[in-house]
Amino acid sequence: MSGNWTEQHIPDQHGRVAIVTGANTGLGFETARMLAARGASVVLAVRDTEKGRRAAARISGDVTVQALDLASLDSIRSAAADLRAAHPRIDLLINNAGVMYTPRQTTADGFELQFGTNHLGHFALTGLLLDRLLPVPGSRVVTVSSTGHRIRAAVHFDDLQWERSYSRIGAYGQAKLANLMFTYELQRRLAPHGTTVAVAAHPGVSNTELTRNAPAAIRLPVTWLAPLLTQKAEMGALPTLRAATDPAVAGGQYYGPGNRWEIRGYPKPVGSSPDSHDEAAQQRLWTVSEELTGVTFPLGRPVR
Repeated sequence: MSGNWTEQHIPDQHGRVAIVTGANTGLGFETARMLAARGASVVLAVRDTEKGRRAAARISGDVTVQALDLASLDSIRSAAADLRAAHPRIDLLINNAGVMYTPRQTTADGFELQFGTNHLGHFALTGLLLDRLLPVPGSRVVTVSSTGHRIRAAVHFDDLQWERSYSRIGAYGQAKLANLMFTYELQRRLAPHGTTVAVAAHPGVSNTELTRNAPAAIRLPVTWLAPLLTQKAEMGALPTLRAATDPAVAGGQYYGPGNRWEIRGYPKPVGSSPDSHDEAAQQRLWTVSEELTGVTFPLGRPVR
């Protein structure tokens, strides 16, 4: 495609069902708003349903709200049951919600909060909803990662929950790296089915609430230099929207802003770290994620 990919390039979405996690603010809100504007039936899957209802009131189109706390496997299972009952088919599952640089906390199930919410929560939700996507040609699972997957990032299989020592930056990097490894392994497992694809995206540096827990050394410069370092949430949402809707997208691709440092700009395919492409680590992460969440996917083992 020549030129810059913008909101105007989103194809007609009438007849399609899109579930967007964390959609009551920021990138998720803009993603939901633009999909609804193009005719999709959009579900805002959010922890705070009152905020979700206020967000839905600001969106024109077919929008509903679903309670979902990604830091609780019970909540994820309950939300998945509701969504399955309401939607015999799902076209788009957009795993957008996340937490960033939080002080060490644990989820309701004892997982480190960033890994538990950003990766394990979305892993479980995807597995519980996937059979609603598999029969639908052109359906997609889009998972939002970050350039943070390169920063002090590794999957610490010997201490996934950061019980020995905690680095909020390292834990975020692990979670965002896991998002990419999950996407690539999921795509490998989806490929034989020929209907659903898995794609990843990142927003660059967008002016949202996500950085509220960042250390002052990071938060203050971003605040002061926001006009130069960040882009508005509607621009930051475009890589996700392109990954979700561009007919030219292929499974296993990763989209981000198009400028040199992937900080700002219109979306294009981008690369990810060598660690994210480690197939043995991807398989190990998948197995561990199944064990921790108790969720298995309705897919066979991939051909390698």
